[in-house]
Amino acid sequence: MTNDKLPRYFPVRELPPYSYVPGLAPHPVSDARGHLFGKVAPPAEELTTAGFADNEAYLYAIDLFNHGYYWEAHEEWERLWHAAGRAGPTADFLKGLIKLAAAGVKLREGRAAGVEQHVKRGAELLEVATKGEDVHDVMFGLRIAEVREFALGLAASSAAAVDDGKPNAARAIDFVLRLEET
Repeated sequence: MTNDKLPRYFPVRELPPYSYVPGLAPHPVSDARGHLFGKVAPPAEELTTAGFADNEAYLYAIDLFNHGYYWEAHEEWERLWHAAGRAGPTADFLKGLIKLAAAGVKLREGRAAGVEQHVKRGAELLEVATKGEDVHDVMFGLRIAEVREFALGLAASSAAAVDDGKPNAARAIDFVLRLEET
């Protein structure tokens, strides 16, 4: 699943042994064969503008997404979303990323309508997040316009991306989240 040519932002933490796709692999948490079974993740450190480049959950979630672990990225970003209080620009930003990861899961499940719905909502949330006074083109190291453009493009081509409508663990989002140098 890993691609050595892609950046790793938190290489200290290993990537999971498989990417969870409902119906194709054991549920990571509730199935005894799952790669997270019996493990409880501690609360995530709050994502801040000054500290995002050192936020382990954030960096690891980007690694997970970039390497095709969409369900797992969703879970990491959700921990951060909870730490952000689930409201406000940071929470909207994280919810936008959560929706992009959910689109990856839907892509692998073969559900074009789910892909389209999630990427459109993700793009909307990223736009909402950037309307704050202190937010610029880059938010938490990501170029928001670039991520939104990708999401809207995937929404428009979701039916073609899913092709046969059947689950396929090899399907992947053709986009890499790259952090800007700080």
